[in-house]
Amino acid sequence: MLEELDASDRQASAVARELSLERLNWSPAPGQWSVGQCLDHLLKANQVYLPPIARALDGRSHAPVQEITPGWFGRWFIRTQIDPSTQRRRGRAPGKITPAQNVDPSVLDEFVRSNDTVRDLVRRASAHDVNRVRFVNPFVPLVRFTVGTGLEVVWRHQRRHLLQAERVKRSNGFPG
Repeated sequence: MLEELDASDRQASAVARELSLERLNWSPAPGQWSVGQCLDHLLKANQVYLPPIARALDGRSHAPVQEITPGWFGRWFIRTQIDPSTQRRRGRAPGKITPAQNVDPSVLDEFVRSNDTVRDLVRRASAHDVNRVRFVNPFVPLVRFTVGTGLEVVWRHQRRHLLQAERVKRSNGFPG
């Protein structure tokens, strides 16, 4: 998982590092996100999603596991809502993580710093049974995922939207 987060940081830097403000905020069509909006969405997702996961670990005894094994609902959610290879239609981002219309170039560095927080949480979680400890989903409070599933969602969600950002950059009309 740490390697996936490192890859996300490299991919985000490759797609956005040298972009001007105009190019960062260029959108291929109305209603489609810019490169900057993809990064802003991921930054906001980290800011909303990580605190409940961290709180779920508070006071838990240490019982590390060798691998993350999401339950059936977690597997279904990742496959149908998060994994980019299975996306058939666009969904709408929850209001809490809807990106700003115009994004500042600092979004890249803020996103990468937020991934430092994710890495710290992954290291902390590795001492616990992430297949049993559950947290309250901040988007759908009735849904409780395991910490392991939540961490899987984070990096897979990043992969999805970083691929989206790359597609934006390859779009016809992207400013040179």
